[in-house]
Formats: sequence, C-alpha cells, structure tokens
Amino acid sequence: MKFRNLTYLAVVALMATACGNQPAPETTEPTPAPTKLSDKYAQVTMTSDISHLSDNEKQMLPLLFEAADIMDEIFWMENWGDKNALMEQISDPDIKLYAEINYGPWDGLNNEASFVEGIGEKPAGAQFYPQDMTMEEWETFDDPNKTSQYTMIVRDETKNLKCVWYHEFFAEKIERAAQLLEQASELAGDPEFAQYLKLRATALRTDDYLESDMQWMTVRNNNIDMVVGPIENYTDALFGTKAAHEAFILIKDQDWTQQLARYVAFLPELQRNLPVPEEYKKETPGADADLAVYDAVYYAGDCNANSKTIAINLPNDERVQLEKGTRKLQLKNAMKAKFDAILVPIAEQLMTPESMKNIKFDAFFANVMFHETAHGMGIKNTLDGKGTVRAALKEQYSAIEEAKADVLGLYLITKLSEMGEYTNTELEDNYATFMAGIFRSVRFGASSAHGKANMLTFNYFQREGAFTRNENGQYAINFDAMKLAVEKLAGDILVHQGNGDYEGVKSWIDEDSVIKGELQGDLDRVNEAGVPVDIYYNMGPQVLLGQGE
Repeated sequence: MKFRNLTYLAVVALMATACGNQPAPETTEPTPAPTKLSDKYAQVTMTSDISHLSDNEKQMLPLLFEAADIMDEIFWMENWGDKNALMEQISDPDIKLYAEINYGPWDGLNNEASFVEGIGEKPAGAQFYPQDMTMEEWETFDDPNKTSQYTMIVRDETKNLKCVWYHEFFAEKIERAAQLLEQASELAGDPEFAQYLKLRATALRTDDYLESDMQWMTVRNNNIDMVVGPIENYTDALFGTKAAHEAFILIKDQDWTQQLARYVAFLPELQRNLPVPEEYKKETPGADADLAVYDAVYYAGDCNANSKTIAINLPNDERVQLEKGTRKLQLKNAMKAKFDAILVPIAEQLMTPESMKNIKFDAFFANVMFHETAHGMGIKNTLDGKGTVRAALKEQYSAIEEAKADVLGLYLITKLSEMGEYTNTELEDNYATFMAGIFRSVRFGASSAHGKANMLTFNYFQREGAFTRNENGQYAINFDAMKLAVEKLAGDILVHQGNGDYEGVKSWIDEDSVIKGELQGDLDRVNEAGVPVDIYYNMGPQVLLGQGE
C-alpha cells in the first residue's frame, strides 16, 4: 500500500538528501499566494546518482521508462478516458498543466472539484463502471468476476453489464508492456529482479499477480527496482475494488538500506506486544519483510496523480503478506522534497515556535518508514473466520487501514525506543513531526483515504488531550497524553478491524473524518500563505540519462 501522501499522509522522518537529488529548498518565509492553479504544486527535479550501475543496467532503464509510460496511458483511460480529447478542450496552458497533474479535469486535492468549464463532477467509479449503472443493476449482475480488482465493467451489445479482464480491455498496450519487461529482464544485473520482470510480464497478460508478487518479495540485491501494474484501489471511490495502473522506477540507496535492515528482526516481537487482546494479534507477520531506501526517478499513472507517494508498502495481497510479509520502500528524495517544500512551511504556520525545534527530517523519515511497516502488522482476517478485513470493511477499509498505519507506526517507534533499539531521534521529535504531518495531509480534504485517516486521528487526539492550541492558532503536543492516545487509538482500530465491524467503522469515519471549523480556519491561513499543496516532477530519461532536454 502506498503512503500517499498520501501518501503521502501522516508523518515524519529521515536524514539527508541522496547524492544527485535536487529537492525543493527549505522554505523559511511564506511564499505569495498562488495566482495560477499549477502554482499550488512545487516542481521538483527527480534524479539520482547512477554511476554505480552496470552498462546493462543503464541499457535496461529506457525499456522500463517505456513500460511505465504505457501504465500512464492506461491510467488516463481508467481515470478520465481519452486524454487527447480532454486536452483539445483546454486552451489555457495553466489549466492544461493542472489537468496533466491530476490526470483529468478534477482536482484530486480539492474533493475532486472540476476545474474545466463544462465538465461536471467525477463519477465515483471513475471509468471502471458504466456511468449510468444503477445499484439495482449491480446487485442483480450475476458474475463472480465483477468484484475482481482486474476487470472493467462495461455494457454488452444488449446493454447488459459485462466483465472484461484488463488484459483483454487494454490488450495492445498490455502486450507491448509485457514485451518490454521481458526485454528488460535480459539486462537486469540481479537474477531475482530479472525473474520478477519475466513473471510480471506474464501477470500483465493473465491478470494473475500472485506468483510475480511472491517473486518480488525475493528481490534484495538489486540496484534498480520497479513497481508496475494495477496496484491500488483509491481511484475506485464507488466500491474501492478496482485496481488502477501505475509504475515506479527506483534506484536503491545501498548504504541507507543496510542501516534499516536490522529492524525487520523485531517485527514478530512487536506484533506480540500490540495493545490488544491476544485474539487480535495471533497472526504472525511474515519475517521476510524488506526495509529498503530508494531514490524515485519515475512515477507513472495512479501514483503520479496529484499527491505524490513518498513510501511504498507492497504487495497488497494478504496471502503474500501472511506468508512473506511486505517490502517497505522508502523514497528518500521524494520525502525530502515534501518535507522542505511543504511540511516545514506548514509547521512554521501552525506549530508553536517552541515546537519547531522538534520538527526534524529524521523523524519524518522514521514515521513514514514505520507507517509502512505497520501496514503489514495487526490482523488481516476477521475473527469470525468469514474472510479478510479488507472484504469485511469494503469501501471503508482504505481509510481505517491508513489510520491504523499512522498511529501503529508511531506506537512501533515508541516501543523500539523503549527497547533501546531506535535511537535516531528523540521521541518528542517523532510526535511533534507527526502532528505537523497531520496538517499536511488534511489539506488533501476529506475525500481521500489518507485525509479521512488523519482527521479521524486528529479528532481522537483532541478528545484525549494529546495537543493544545494557543490563541494564535498554533499547536503543541502534550507528549504524555499523546503517547497514551496513540496506544489507545491503535488498539481501538485493530479491534474494529478484527471484528470486521463495517457499521461501526463507517459510523466512526462519518463522524470523525471531517475538518471542523476551528481547524479549517487554521488551514486557511496556510493556504493564504501560498504553501504548496503538493509537488510535481521534472523527471524521465531526459533527466536521469541526459537524453535531450
């Protein structure tokens, strides 16, 4: 699961920019309020030092870029439809750029509001379902594949609903992408990564991703990595079912990866010590989890739309998670860019001057890392034995799962610190930076899973007295109260998940995932100061490999 902001979302922490990165500079003075739509985003150049790559690996990169671009084309079709048709409607260069950033005419960080004249609200199901489909039709549609992550729902020649597998619906593009991955596999320096690319090509052609996901879990000694295919379900706001296509191309930071690898050994012990009754922590997270640090050099498709992911926790398949765990990839250059361009200026507006000394990038990095770690922990199957938590909680799952990862990640840092195993930052740094991260995330609005998660956490913390707000609208944490609130909230979420309590979770999210008046006024000050909402990238082969301008 991507941290969007999510993801990127809640939180907090690392240490230094990687060699060759060009992140946004730290902001110490409020920037002027944006005069153009696209000014809401700060442009960042994404590159990395690739001098350590072999000649074959460098030759492989253009193939990966081309395959990623195909995922980008498919996502346009899933989110909006015909990209060229939309762009032909837009004459204003600024609005055209904003449509490029959002992959359509709807503002993903402003409750999907339309910003193109003549285009109405976004269909909840994007383009995964017929826009005129009724709930009655859906309920009576008798096809077991209708709830697959990998089928498009269309109308047949008689106007009835019909399932079409992705590999059939996007056949020409899928076949080309598969061929590119197979060609790239011949150049990969790492045999495990080479085999993953081959299996991923097969998966794209069949819509069966289990074997390639399992193989991806074996990739450890690579210099280059790639996430490619239909991954996340956020774009399907109707049922939260259909996976959208995307791709990341990543260059591994070997030094930082070695520093983080040792935390994996503590996951079983941390699972046993979760703040819930025994039945809610009886599952054992896979011990083959991977913590690794990368520079992101390319985003395409879903992950590149509006808010930018700064960490990755995959695979999402619970079968893989229970057997092998997950890989937790920290995108260090993306984190640093967001921290400098967005989180620090927000904190300067909304945190007390005394709290600013605790706003640290090392803490931001750690919070993000343990957020991703927390996704793989807790409980994946309901106690009643009727299926997965994801299936039981339906469209409410993403928001409550992101809230779990936020607070449980902070709980894990706390426990590791108490064990003497985490010493990179002071806990007050992690807690204060987490609070600033909430403000960053809720600017996405309540429509995203991460925005809902952060508002649920904010309102819970407020009731528990975890922070104070002064007369200037600036916040400070109450460390002891916040520590207790983190443990209590983590336990409450895990119990709701284990019970598969759809109605309880829905009621909770409906009540608490909203931005209330006082906070909205504080966030308005941030927006009036012109702090960027997010970032967008100058990236690609021309940036990384110097292939033209």
